[in-house]
Amino acid sequence: MFLVSCQIEEHKKEVQITFKATYPVQMDTTIVEDYVSQIQSIRHIELRAQERGYLEKIFVDEGQFVKKGQLLFQIMPNLYEAERQKALAEVNYAEIEYQNTKKLSDGNIVSPSELAMAKAQWAKAKAELSLANVHLEFTKIRAPFDGFVGRFLVRPGSLLEEGELMTSLSDNSEMWVYFNVSEAEYLDYKTSVSNGELTQVDLLMANNQPFEFPGIVETIEADFNNETGNIPFRATFPNPNGLLRHGETGNVKMTVPLKNALLIPQKATYEVLEKKFVYVIDKDHKIKSREITIGANMEDLFAVSSGLRSDDVILLEGLRKVREDQIVKYDLENPKQVISHLKVHAE
Repeated sequence: MFLVSCQIEEHKKEVQITFKATYPVQMDTTIVEDYVSQIQSIRHIELRAQERGYLEKIFVDEGQFVKKGQLLFQIMPNLYEAERQKALAEVNYAEIEYQNTKKLSDGNIVSPSELAMAKAQWAKAKAELSLANVHLEFTKIRAPFDGFVGRFLVRPGSLLEEGELMTSLSDNSEMWVYFNVSEAEYLDYKTSVSNGELTQVDLLMANNQPFEFPGIVETIEADFNNETGNIPFRATFPNPNGLLRHGETGNVKMTVPLKNALLIPQKATYEVLEKKFVYVIDKDHKIKSREITIGANMEDLFAVSSGLRSDDVILLEGLRKVREDQIVKYDLENPKQVISHLKVHAE
């Protein structure tokens, strides 16, 4: 009789404790998703030798900012200068031949065809001179646009072959930031963004500091990657201070819409072996643990992708004070009121 009496008293205590409970709220919302990104210059090119020869001089240093047309490298021009002088002499000779033939033609001493031949020889010589000038100019390697010089792969005195890589040049006035988006997120994005509308994104740099200028999503590549199921997005960021450099990494923060998301407070969940659970209160006021799948993580909130229905009553507080199949008394709180007062994450 004593044992039965104790059980009755314990049961009464369980029923007398009043817990706070709520239920999931289903609504459209947005979340800020993080995407690992690769940062690239809008123009990043390789500078290669256009002629064979010895590298005579380097006029700049690695990492230096250069202007369009600035001289960067000089390949020893002696051979090409000699070829130019030879071509110039042939032009002068062909011009003299043409003038003499023209005088003879005017006196009907030679035929018009001989005059045409002399004129063609003169034109050919001038074309060869132009080609020699081009080869000579190729010994001077200049910056095709404003940018930063990369690492030198050659040194003065090096014998360069035609097409040999010398360095790189990066235009960092704006940066292209690439990040991969899943198929589901891509579809949500396309259905929520109007045609022609540009989405603003932010960049978190590798030192966990936000980049001061926002970027704009301008391009989505044509195809999904069959292995990962992702599609690359490209955002353009202004870089007026030159802080970002080609090859950096970071995290793009993009606001992604969630349609009919099932939201619950983080503090209403607990974790066992890296799995998330909630306590559901059934119609008999009994506590039942239930595993849930988290679709998205927001500040103080979880978006549940499976494991709960919108009409399930869940325990909001006192998760450590209850056990499986315990009968509880609870006050049901409006979930929108609960969400509006959240300030801390679940513990």
